[in-house]
Amino acid sequence: MEEVQESQPQPSPGQEDENEVITESSAFVKGEPAAEFSSSPPKVDSEVEVLHEKVTKQIIKEGHGQKPSKYSTCFFHYRAWSEKTQHKFEDTWQEQRPIEMVLGKEKKEMTGLGIGVASMKAGERALVRVGWELGYGEEGSFSFPNVPPMADLVYEVELIGFDETKEGKARSDMTVEERIGAADRRKMDGNALYQEEKLEEAMQQYEMAIAYMGDDFMFQLFGKYRDMALAVKNPCHLNMAACLIKLNRYEEAIGQCSIVLGEDENNVKALFRRGKARAALGQTDAAREDFLKARKHAPQDKAIARELKLLAEHDKAVYQKQKEIYKGIFGPRPEPVPKSRNWLILIWQWLLSVFNGLVSLFKRERLKSD
Repeated sequence: MEEVQESQPQPSPGQEDENEVITESSAFVKGEPAAEFSSSPPKVDSEVEVLHEKVTKQIIKEGHGQKPSKYSTCFFHYRAWSEKTQHKFEDTWQEQRPIEMVLGKEKKEMTGLGIGVASMKAGERALVRVGWELGYGEEGSFSFPNVPPMADLVYEVELIGFDETKEGKARSDMTVEERIGAADRRKMDGNALYQEEKLEEAMQQYEMAIAYMGDDFMFQLFGKYRDMALAVKNPCHLNMAACLIKLNRYEEAIGQCSIVLGEDENNVKALFRRGKARAALGQTDAAREDFLKARKHAPQDKAIARELKLLAEHDKAVYQKQKEIYKGIFGPRPEPVPKSRNWLILIWQWLLSVFNGLVSLFKRERLKSD
């Protein structure tokens, strides 16, 4: 069953369709959430490789595939910083033109990034430093991204994968239907890899599918074309979340689900998977909020009920543990100790009462004699 519009009933988290993959493992609670992505480039201790007079590379994660040929079309994800201002560009998906175009004599924007990507392997992450001459030049960029003039750049690049360029088209030359169709094929390839438990390879396929439907592309769509694109794009994000949960990369899973919820705030699967990721990070209140909202739209779903039960059991266990801790710290409530009696005070009170009695008796006898 395909993902459908909001007006139609959504499949529950426990129901599998051809678009999506399902994880059924129960949520658990542990640890604290990881810190958010830093506003500065990551520190890398690997050896610096000089690719060009103005381009160097340091490996963050070794690739597991081959390098792209000069006729490859690359899919990669990058974050970039200006070394002059430490300004972070927004995360952006890109599709590389054939490498031979990037390495041509004509200087173009992002040529330095192209040189870096051409040296990478599929699945590899690297820190690429590019001089301004092979970046955005003397004038910089005042649109998107906003780059200061003569700014040296630092790219954190992940080469997701690539296609050998044959009779295929570049993404920019495709029609809307062709781009959505290409993304859908990637998604189906990812689902097949997921079923084989090849999670990293599956995520690469989902990421490449999403690359066909970047923000610039989605911004231009409306009506049935936007619905068609979202019917492929949203399941890719949800499938990414399923893979990331299995890999214990919960913060990233939350991000993937939140992208879907930005388009469809009542998406049951996105709420369910984000709740599982939050519960795994110990964010029990936020997880419960997601599960309760999901239950409103799928009140009979057993998977949601099971996760809510697990959270309730966890809260009860935490309460009992805290109760035992506090009991051990303060101990049982002490019994009141009777005050010690002061015999001198008691004797004085007795003598005073005897004296008062004698005075009263003397007064009565005097009245009788009168």
